[in-house]
Amino acid sequence: MRFENRADAGRRLARRLEFLRGTRAVVLGVPRGGVPVAFEVARCLGAPLDVVVVRKLRVPWQPELGFGAIGEHGVRALDADVLRESGLSRAERETVEQAERAELERRTVRCRAGLAPASLERSTAVVVDDGLATGAAVEAACRVARTRGAVRVVLAVPVAPERALPHLRTVADQIVCLQALRHVGSLGAWYRDFPRVTDEDVAALLSEADRSAPATRGPAAPERPSPEREVEVPAGRARLAARLTLPTSARAVVTFAQGSGSSRHSPGNQYVADALQRAGLGTLLLDLLTEDEERNRHNVFDILLLARRLDAAARWLRRETALPVSYLGVSTGAGAALEAAASDDDIRAVVSRGGRPDLASPAALARVRAPTLFVVGGLDTRVLSLNRLAADWMHCDHRVAVVPDATHHFTEPGALEAVAELARDWFTAHLVRPYAQAPPLKPA
Repeated sequence: MRFENRADAGRRLARRLEFLRGTRAVVLGVPRGGVPVAFEVARCLGAPLDVVVVRKLRVPWQPELGFGAIGEHGVRALDADVLRESGLSRAERETVEQAERAELERRTVRCRAGLAPASLERSTAVVVDDGLATGAAVEAACRVARTRGAVRVVLAVPVAPERALPHLRTVADQIVCLQALRHVGSLGAWYRDFPRVTDEDVAALLSEADRSAPATRGPAAPERPSPEREVEVPAGRARLAARLTLPTSARAVVTFAQGSGSSRHSPGNQYVADALQRAGLGTLLLDLLTEDEERNRHNVFDILLLARRLDAAARWLRRETALPVSYLGVSTGAGAALEAAASDDDIRAVVSRGGRPDLASPAALARVRAPTLFVVGGLDTRVLSLNRLAADWMHCDHRVAVVPDATHHFTEPGALEAVAELARDWFTAHLVRPYAQAPPLKPA
């Protein structure tokens, strides 16, 4: 993939960052080349734009080789491998850093041109550059964002070397990279138009962003709590207990489907639901069975019964909220979600979390048109094979995402967070209707 220019790269990145729209996000461009990219991201998301100024530390006799980077607030990120290979002494390193500190201060003043820094207190900082070489500069930028008060850091770049990403995940909470490549080579080769960006260009973009969003500087406004209420969803003769949460300006609602009757009390469901709500999605944690029905174990595996109730919940949600509906299925609820989606072309997306999609009929799986994501723990080998079996029947856009070293319930450190991020990104990427015509059939 080649980009027309930095603005094109920014617009493409913004589509992958839609989950941040309406949240307390501040976009930070890394001068100079990252700022035109960040400008488009901020414009598309309706977020404030600022810069996070860093300076690369270069080996004096080999200036194309960087041994680290520095940033505001005394931040320093060093590349131990380059330091070792170059043989740079401590005194030589300090001489380079001292000179770059002076340049950093000068560059910061010129780029901001009198504008006050945007407040990052209790916000998500979105650090944006036009591409990575070693990753040292954006590492320093992520660390600066933390020192300025950001509670979460998202690193967003159009192109990066694969080898740089594992380390960067230790300083960024999430990385959005359009192209992770084994060999990046010259960054300009990935753009058709890659002009030099000056400090004056950076200042002009900041000024334009500030004029279009004059209230974004200074302390961020406090978050309004999401309205949450206990509801009863009519489904035939049954009335199903549920918890409906609708954030301000919610753009869609995700119905959580668990085969048992305890969906709204599940800690795992509540954790994932909270992540979706922060991304501007409503959630309905639905108990598909009543307490009496749950005592009969057969009902937990009655996929058609569960699917009919999900379909009733979707119709009720559309009447109540007038919002698009998606499904997140857990355990046997995943099979029910796909069975229900097969007969409802208005379902926007489906996510299965450690689920049993194989319990849906092959005919139903083949009819599903909603983009579907299967999330499975890498150590949950039996369920992983069943998910892959179900995926083989599907003709729609679908993917199996494996969370490494995770078991069936994702109780390992960081596992459930990974599930929440995968689900959030999938749902926000498919808010609009995902198809305009019937999906093509797989060749025989």
